[in-house]
Amino acid sequence: MAYRDLRDFIKKLKKEGELKEIDYPVSSYLEITEIADRVIKAGGPALLFKNVDGGNIPVAINLFASYKRMAMALEDDPDRIGERAAKLLKPEKPVGFIDKLKKLVELKKISDIFPKEIDKRKAPCKEVIMKEPDLSKFPILFCWPKDGGRFITLPLVFTKDPETGERNCGMYRLHVYDRKTTGMHWHWHKVGAKHFLKAKKMGIKKFPVAVAIGSDPAVIYSATAPLPEDVDEMVFAGFLRGKPVEMVKCETVDLEVPANAEIVLEGYVETDEFRFEGPFGDHTGYYSLPDFYPVFHITCITHRRNPIYPATIVGKPPMEDCYIGKATERIFLPFLKTQLPEIVDMSLPIEGVFHNFAFVSIDKRYPGHAKKVISALWGMGQMIFTKNIIIFDKDTNVHDIGEVIWRWGNNVDPKRDVIFSEGPVDALDHTSPLPFYGSKMGVDATRKWPSEGFERDWPPDIEMDAAVVKKVDEIWDKLGLPKKKEKKNPWSWGV
Repeated sequence: MAYRDLRDFIKKLKKEGELKEIDYPVSSYLEITEIADRVIKAGGPALLFKNVDGGNIPVAINLFASYKRMAMALEDDPDRIGERAAKLLKPEKPVGFIDKLKKLVELKKISDIFPKEIDKRKAPCKEVIMKEPDLSKFPILFCWPKDGGRFITLPLVFTKDPETGERNCGMYRLHVYDRKTTGMHWHWHKVGAKHFLKAKKMGIKKFPVAVAIGSDPAVIYSATAPLPEDVDEMVFAGFLRGKPVEMVKCETVDLEVPANAEIVLEGYVETDEFRFEGPFGDHTGYYSLPDFYPVFHITCITHRRNPIYPATIVGKPPMEDCYIGKATERIFLPFLKTQLPEIVDMSLPIEGVFHNFAFVSIDKRYPGHAKKVISALWGMGQMIFTKNIIIFDKDTNVHDIGEVIWRWGNNVDPKRDVIFSEGPVDALDHTSPLPFYGSKMGVDATRKWPSEGFERDWPPDIEMDAAVVKKVDEIWDKLGLPKKKEKKNPWSWGV
């Protein structure tokens, strides 16, 4: 059953004991960040601050900051979601009458995930219309001491291709300059920036933008998902929630937003206006430095009568975005496998902030197979930003950092097994000599074969005789020794 909206999800978190409501007065200036950061790193609950800056607008944070809450948000195990999505991409051909009927049912389900427009009078986000917009009325966070100002950190930014009309929804932070303007942090690799640049080339001076703050969790997650450019995030959200996203037209721009949003900012970006945005304490654990970005002018704000302001904070991992990223890893792994079926598993470790490391295990079948996979991954979607890709044999648990380091150290001759490439890098990578462009490293950490030029014998792993293992298992309790800790699943989604 799909969540109706953000508050329906919060209600579910409270029922499951995953939410802590805080009535004690706190400040949106640094204090909420410090509290939320401590709670995240202690594995604590989602937080709902009900007395922020002496106002009556609650701040919700840490909503997705655990594997269990992430699975609750998506209403399923992300691994299962990925399998369902991959099956839709690669459906089996029906062979008989019953199979054809089943396919018709599946097609009907697909048609039911497309967003639908509703009447403005029925949209909760239209309960209050501020024709004189004022961002100062909302408890927008000042996250870290050296930030350039307050930032809206969980915005759903809607644009349309000015030529085709195709919709995009991305999550790009907004640096608040004053009551009516913010920065628009469009990385130039993102679709929102692509729409902006196309508008600029077409001579459009005021490019329409709408920003929804607070929707149901499937919609929020979809804004972060690394979807192909031609896939509407609201269709993907419909797939996740098993129900269409209800959209409503804006008041002052020709765009639609989720009707269940808590707050909506409408306006435009001047295509010839840029301003310093930042610095900002970012997910890399460092401040991203100030740079020129477009300016978002707000022409109207609509919101619920008693809105909830959702936010997130980023910084040194683990943070809330790590759990969102881990869900993305599992959901999109089956998509990678449709293109590279030799992939067995993949881990984007939290410590690598998702673009610094990818550990990949493969079913190696021919000489140079690992290097082929490295090159292929660098050519796929947002994997182009991955700075280090390390390939292992299929028997390696890529989620066990200890095993990864052990295999990497023992299986690699640096001169032979390391390759370098150059190309696009993440906009937040502060190590590259040029913005957006730098080097990457691929490592073949698989066992080497004679057909790869390795003439020596490759030593076998040390393993105990199976019969001895069985016998010791049988007598273990009689020895009075502590039981061996079992290696558990790297995450517990809690569903």
